[in-house]
Amino acid sequence: MLYWLRLRNRFYLLAVLPGLFWSGPQEPVSALRKAGVPIAPFSTEAQHSRIQLTPPGIDRKVMVASATTAPWVNANGWNFRRNAGREFWCDVPSGAAKLAAAEAYAYQAKVMLKIAPSDLDPFQEIIKFVQTLPDRTLPDIADFGFVDDGSDRAGEILNLLTRRNLLYKVLRAPDPQFRLNVTADSDDPYLFAAKVREKLTDNGRSLRIYGSEVVLCRLTGNASQIRLHLLNYGRNRVDGLRVRLRGSFKNAKLYGITGPKDLQDWASADGFTEFSIPELGTYAVVDLTR
Repeated sequence: MLYWLRLRNRFYLLAVLPGLFWSGPQEPVSALRKAGVPIAPFSTEAQHSRIQLTPPGIDRKVMVASATTAPWVNANGWNFRRNAGREFWCDVPSGAAKLAAAEAYAYQAKVMLKIAPSDLDPFQEIIKFVQTLPDRTLPDIADFGFVDDGSDRAGEILNLLTRRNLLYKVLRAPDPQFRLNVTADSDDPYLFAAKVREKLTDNGRSLRIYGSEVVLCRLTGNASQIRLHLLNYGRNRVDGLRVRLRGSFKNAKLYGITGPKDLQDWASADGFTEFSIPELGTYAVVDLTR
């Protein structure tokens, strides 16, 4: 799933594509195989060394049982960050293959998906889309360090931090490059996330999202360019999503599954850049340069 291409004595890292556990006829997946998508039969041995993921989406059972009206988002970004370099698999329910494939690609995680045959076309749609994106292999942007002790409590906190679009780096010990390093010292993930946000301050955050509680992001970049991945975990499209990024940017381009559209209401002042995305389906990417 991770490939190196050598051209004229130079090495290029190719994008990691989500793979399929597929035991059906091979003809429907022959084009995917030619496109570089890993395909293997599903078996106990095949999943043995992989971490099983929660199918991404909105958990409506939790929403009904919860005292809050906020949607309960099942997402795996925290798991990918916590277990960087590991391999994963997911038994994807019907209708969720597009989101699962987009999530795996956005985090460049080595994921094998077991999908319903009826979801093969949506899966192919994501593969075709991501193969049109310009290559951008950039490190994660983080605003603080999270010292992970490996506990279930720390996992719950990482999950909620990701759902709040609070950008962290998973550490084994405090890192002096961050002005804020935190540990899982609370049994209440919601209170913990609120305290982290308070300590960071909104002006200390590299990313803020307005207009949706079901859009989660991955932000990568360096001194000259950044890439913003936007994943919509809801069933419906999101209109007029507002994004605020720390930094001043000169150029930006939006890539969506239905084709690129212009960003709207662009504003750059006081060291921050804001813009609106007119329409967000399952997945979109914004590339910006300084």
